Amino acid sequence: MDIKKGDLLTMKKKHPCGSDKMLVLRSGMDFKLRCEGCGREFMIIRSKAEKNVRAVDRTKREEQTEE
Repeated sequence: MDIKKGDLLTMKKKHPCGSDKMLVLRSGMDFKLRCEGCGREFMIIRSKAEKNVRAVDRTKREEQTEE
């Protein structure tokens, strides 16, 4: 799966705050994600994150490259 910094992920499971949207801050062997609902940042293993991704929205990444 091709997930890079700036992608907005829609996850299968919701964060405890109720949001299922996560922004990718760092990618590699693991991901650093920020919850779009409450702003909490956390690290998750790449294989676990990729299993829980429902959709990848690349519009955030495209907006960052245009600036």
